[in-house]
Amino acid sequence: MSEWTTIVGLEVHAEMLTATKMFSACPVVDSVAAAPNTAVDPVSLGLPGTLPVINQQALEYGMMVALALHCDIPPYNQFARKNYFYPDLPKGYQISQYERPLAVNGYLDIELEDGSSKRIVVRRAHMEEDTGKLTHVSDGSLVDYNRAGVPLLEIVSEPDIRSSAEAEAYARKLRAILQYLGVNHGDMSRGVLRFEANVSVMHKDDTAFRTRTEIKNLNSIRSMVRAIDAEVARQIKLYEKGDRVIQATLGWDEAAGKIIIQRYKERPDEYRYFPEPDLPIVEVSREWVARVQAALPELPDARRARYVQHLGLTAYDARVLTLEKPVAVFYERLLAEGVNAKSAANWLTGAFFSLLNEHKWDREQIDTAPVSAAHLAGLIKLVEAGTLNHQTAARKVLPEMWQTGQTAADIVQAQGLAQVTDSALIAEKVFNALFGSIMKSLKGGGRPDVVKQVLLEKLDALK
Repeated sequence: MSEWTTIVGLEVHAEMLTATKMFSACPVVDSVAAAPNTAVDPVSLGLPGTLPVINQQALEYGMMVALALHCDIPPYNQFARKNYFYPDLPKGYQISQYERPLAVNGYLDIELEDGSSKRIVVRRAHMEEDTGKLTHVSDGSLVDYNRAGVPLLEIVSEPDIRSSAEAEAYARKLRAILQYLGVNHGDMSRGVLRFEANVSVMHKDDTAFRTRTEIKNLNSIRSMVRAIDAEVARQIKLYEKGDRVIQATLGWDEAAGKIIIQRYKERPDEYRYFPEPDLPIVEVSREWVARVQAALPELPDARRARYVQHLGLTAYDARVLTLEKPVAVFYERLLAEGVNAKSAANWLTGAFFSLLNEHKWDREQIDTAPVSAAHLAGLIKLVEAGTLNHQTAARKVLPEMWQTGQTAADIVQAQGLAQVTDSALIAEKVFNALFGSIMKSLKGGGRPDVVKQVLLEKLDALK
């Protein structure tokens, strides 16, 4: 057993899927696909004389997330100015929330690979505006303000996470909730969901937390796991050499697989928070909260319970199928095609997931895979009807469907893969195989008519 314990708290930044930005009518665009600086306006550029106006839809999306995380929503929340100077922040400050956040005191229950579960406390969730995007080049940096002002929900956990595996479970579960709510599509490659990990370690003899560091802007769950493991190893190595860990902001170099120290950490008072003078305090009535609560859709835990209780799936299959909303949607399309629930689950989590892995196809993009739910359902039905055996279907027909886009029925017909069901033909084939085997064992010395007669008598005796 290690003498050191990993301590992690996660800050998750989730862009809200609104049509317009947090404080103006400027449209929200895909910050990867859109041409730089084409979705900007005087407010998001921080031009003098502009005034912000709160996006009510963004607030309600934030409330939906907070309620899904079992948070308390205080009757008043307030925006504040967070002052710092960086090229991607056009105003020289960010409108965020500080003393009066949107939500507090929530939790998220996670399930681990060994079947155990754990509760991670959510300290707070607050609304703010996103910053611009910097692209570093050889002789400087380029800034794109398309993302500046996009509604952002920051969800802050307590330091309850004790391993990178727990961090991964928390991140995946939270991403699923955001997707099920329809407030964030979860595509981390496009920057709409970003993680920051606060990491420290405790020795078995410690009675208090040690100095923590913060790893910023982790843009994939895999990167987050690797970064946490690397930082834990770095800190332990420092302590065991007799050195100390200095509070700092870190980056993660995915290609090199190493931690980069970016700057030593600011204290909260260095941001000089003060109430945003251009925005009113937001009064959140209990009736408003109740309306948002009533509009919540089915969430991952509820769907998983339904799959177990009403469809007869195992707890493991139900968890796998509900962890990413696109997978759950794909599964329910199979059910809509009339496929048996257990057969659909077995095929999806077995042969189909294997095919996705083989082609390095992200499960988040399962709805764009070359084999649609309707085509996979057609293959499963052929197996259930006895037209095709499972092994041929999984190893030959399904890969062919992926490569060609053809239906299973077309491939089976074209390649003559259907199982023979004519009992008379099968009986003939069996008799001929047995006859041939006997003649071979007699090395050609047996009279064919006698061998056939004896074989018929023996087969009749077995009836």
